[in-house]
Amino acid sequence: MTQSLPRRSANGEPRHYRAKDLSDDRLGDRRSREGKENAPASKAARKRLARLATPQLNYLVIMAVTMILTVIGLTMVLSSSMVTSYAGGSSVWAEFLKQAIVVFIGLIGMRFALQLRPVTIRRIAPWLLLFSFLLLIAVLIPGIGVGGEEVGSNSWIRFGPVGIQPSEVAKLALAVWGASILPLARRPGNSLITVPVFMGGTSLILVLVLMQKDLGMMFALAIVVLALFFFSGINTRAIGWSMALLAGLGVIYTLSHNFRSARFTTWLETFRLDFAESSTKSSSYQSHQGILSLSDGGFLGAGLGQSRAKWFYLPEAKNDFIFAVIGEELGFVGAVIVVILFATLGLFGIRTALAQKDPFMRLLAATLTVGVVVQAFFNMGYVVGFVPMTGVQLPLISAGGSSAIVTLVTLGLLANCARHEPEAISSMQHEGRPFIDRLLFLPEPVPHIAGDQRRTERRSTTHVYGEPVTRQRPVGGAMSQDFAKDRERTEQLRERNRRYGGGTRADRYDSARRSKLPEREAPTSDQRRTSRRSVPRNTPRRRS
Repeated sequence: MTQSLPRRSANGEPRHYRAKDLSDDRLGDRRSREGKENAPASKAARKRLARLATPQLNYLVIMAVTMILTVIGLTMVLSSSMVTSYAGGSSVWAEFLKQAIVVFIGLIGMRFALQLRPVTIRRIAPWLLLFSFLLLIAVLIPGIGVGGEEVGSNSWIRFGPVGIQPSEVAKLALAVWGASILPLARRPGNSLITVPVFMGGTSLILVLVLMQKDLGMMFALAIVVLALFFFSGINTRAIGWSMALLAGLGVIYTLSHNFRSARFTTWLETFRLDFAESSTKSSSYQSHQGILSLSDGGFLGAGLGQSRAKWFYLPEAKNDFIFAVIGEELGFVGAVIVVILFATLGLFGIRTALAQKDPFMRLLAATLTVGVVVQAFFNMGYVVGFVPMTGVQLPLISAGGSSAIVTLVTLGLLANCARHEPEAISSMQHEGRPFIDRLLFLPEPVPHIAGDQRRTERRSTTHVYGEPVTRQRPVGGAMSQDFAKDRERTEQLRERNRRYGGGTRADRYDSARRSKLPEREAPTSDQRRTSRRSVPRNTPRRRS
């Protein structure tokens, strides 16, 4: 039974409150007290959110993630290549030293990409595309392109021990060139010219890569093209049909070759974790060994350098399937850390694109981010059986010369976009450059000026920097009259200060200096009358 407690109302009559009401009041008081106690916690949360909104955060995070992935890549290349390097008659450090030299060259290219101004990047885009065209044509010439006997595709050009993969250069060139030309299509009348030109250049690159029989790079280039179309905001109906046609031709080409059509069967077996006995010794051998490596790792892994798959069980352990070695040696925790790093790179890359005002920088940042991150997730995806297997490498982690250099240059351009965010430029101008910029001797970024504003300023601005101090003024003309008026006004002001007091320290110095000069002629009565009239009426006069 609910207890009622009498209370007096405003008119003196008793009023009854239920105990439940009192408990509700106490509950509300307790909640208010808890809210006050939690106020510092909410304040700390707001501070953390404000820290995430710092102007240079995108730039610093992209640079930090790039360096961490580079270190992880060098470590895993050393761990996964020790056996094969020693078996090849070299030192266990041979493959690692080669990869370290390549990474060093890539870091130099990254430093160069960080220094470039956005205007310079846009200017060199057509020349970079032309250079990639020449490389793609050269790799098809018999005797120059190699790799067909090793991996089934002539995709490399050898210069002694050094090999270059032109399709990697073409991927970067296509991203930069597309970002420079597609924003022009949004202007009235330009879409009829810009879009066909872009489609022609893209189709030519895709055809040249298809002639190399490199399906993995075809996929990487298709990701870049789709990212350019998606982020440019162009009406893509006709373009979508064109891309669908190219995809259909790629599927037909794949199914027409038995060894490539078998990849779909391998993918289905890996996805279901149901391998046929015959396929584990033929087409599904590599995928089967990759799954076994991941399962051997467990949660914490077998330990760094303790992989059994690298002992000639897992082909391409240092290249395409290096993620399986990571899962075996570092376990589920290490694999998740790599996934989180690439996801962080994608998140802050898109944040960089959204913070840009320049359409070129916005499209470039988004395209470069998607190109690197999607390739990484696709590589990890076919190792665990989520997608069909292709020959794409894990960026910054897999062993490979061209891939490492191009990826580091790509991330250098992405970090350059982050440096040229309007808020980041303002922060560097007021607070100074960060430590990484001072360490690399990077110049201060220049703010972006829109094209219309730049053209308007160019038409309206007169490049006049003032008259030289040592220039002799003409005797006659309008300038001499103006100069005479200014001089007369100055003399009147100094005469007033001399007579009525006041004046600055410079005036007193000038008056003292003029006192040493020969005296001038006494002014006439008309000149005195003019001088008195120039004095303001509200100026107090000294009594003599």
